Amino acid sequence: MKKRFSLSLIFGLSISAHATDNLQLKTLTEQINQNDFKQMTSVVVSHKNKVVYEKYFNGSNAQSKHNMRSASKSITSIAVGLAIKDGLIKNVQQPVLPFFKDKMPLGNPDSRKFKITLEDLLTMSSSLECDDWNNASRGNEERMYIIEDWSKFILDLPIRGTAPWRKTPEKSKYGRAAYYCTGGVQILADIVERVTGQKMSEYLQTKLFNPLNIKSPEHSFTPLGVTVGGGGMGLTSRDWLKLGQLMMSNGTYNGKKILSKKWIDDSFTRHTVMDENRNVEYGYLWWINDFKIGDKTITTFAASGNGGNYMFMIPELGAQVVITSIAYNTNYMHQQSQKILTDHVIPALIEHSN
Repeated sequence: MKKRFSLSLIFGLSISAHATDNLQLKTLTEQINQNDFKQMTSVVVSHKNKVVYEKYFNGSNAQSKHNMRSASKSITSIAVGLAIKDGLIKNVQQPVLPFFKDKMPLGNPDSRKFKITLEDLLTMSSSLECDDWNNASRGNEERMYIIEDWSKFILDLPIRGTAPWRKTPEKSKYGRAAYYCTGGVQILADIVERVTGQKMSEYLQTKLFNPLNIKSPEHSFTPLGVTVGGGGMGLTSRDWLKLGQLMMSNGTYNGKKILSKKWIDDSFTRHTVMDENRNVEYGYLWWINDFKIGDKTITTFAASGNGGNYMFMIPELGAQVVITSIAYNTNYMHQQSQKILTDHVIPALIEHSN
């Protein structure tokens, strides 16, 4: 059975004096300034309606729009949820190919492609041979970027086989085998544009960013002009806090209903195991981590991207944590950001709660 979490905390984001007298947070600031944590640009923490820690580093400031790379995949998930709320998409069980009649005939034709659903793409578990973590994969994102038509590139991929050392979907936890695929997220962005009749960037501005008072995020576009859904959106750290508040308040912000609670519950349900070695699980383009802190297990839901960029949500503590970094493609990027969270921020939040 899939494990669900009740997100019943309802609160809005307000500005308050910083509670930076906590020893863990003071030590964190010193260590970042001493370069013990490398190439960090911001750490911002909101706890129960108040920003309790906000520091910027390496030339960054509160107005900086951070390129958090794949963290913006989670915003594409929100866009799909908004389109369902608006009645433009029926549900996540809809097959993908009927949205792309203009891309026919398909390369590598296979009847199984017609069974691929939006949910398969949201959970990184479609049957297409696409794996960004495998340089040999035909669907690796680096191969997509040099093609003009990204959507057709992905839809033309062959059906994936299962290597002997990998589990088949039937033997995988939750019945899905996950392969990290940026191209599948781009298909979702293209679908949002097709059903709304506008750029996903424009749809998000109207339906999401304006209600959150987020001004003009930076976007990028494919060679054919489709909003990039798999990464690279530029937002400030405070903007990311607002997105976390929205998700943790059941889709309501400042009394306005923006996103459905059902979509958020489904998004934070454990659908796949993205990394078996580290026991990292995945919802609808949201990461689910269980961190051991002393004798406690703290569950976080996160948008995550290259460089060690994160927006963590911690319902148990009523907190959001934004960590931004430019440590792109390093072997320490995610480890150091998670260490900041587990060794400094969460202990400080626990102390602040007591």
